[in-house]
Amino acid sequence: MQTFLNLNRALGDETRVRALMALSKGELCLCQLIELLALAPSTVSKHMTQLQQVGLVRRRKEGRWHFYRLADEETPAVVRQTLDRMLVSLAEDPVTIEDRERLAAVCKKDLEELSACYRN
Repeated sequence: MQTFLNLNRALGDETRVRALMALSKGELCLCQLIELLALAPSTVSKHMTQLQQVGLVRRRKEGRWHFYRLADEETPAVVRQTLDRMLVSLAEDPVTIEDRERLAAVCKKDLEELSACYRN
C-alpha cells in the first residue's frame, strides 16, 4: 500500500506529470526537460529525483549529462500499471499536446547549447 500512496503523491504535481508525459516519447536529457518545463534547473532536478525515488523513471549518467527514461519492465507492477494508465489517460490532454509540440523544437537543439546557461 505504501508504494501506491507514494506514487499518488508523486503524481499529484503537474510538473512531474508533464515530465513523465514528455518521457513517453523516449529518453531525455535533464537539460531538455529544464527547457521544456521552463523552470530552474534545481527545481526540475528535485522533481526528477522524486520520480526516480518512487520508481517511475530511471536515470543514467553519461559524462556530465543526466538522462531520464520511463520505468521499464523491471519496475513493480503497481508502478508500471499506474504509469501506463496515466500515459493513456493524458495522451490527448491539451497541456500534453502543447508540450509535445514544444518538445519537438527542444529536441532539435544541441545539448551543449541547451545547457550553456546552466554552467557555473
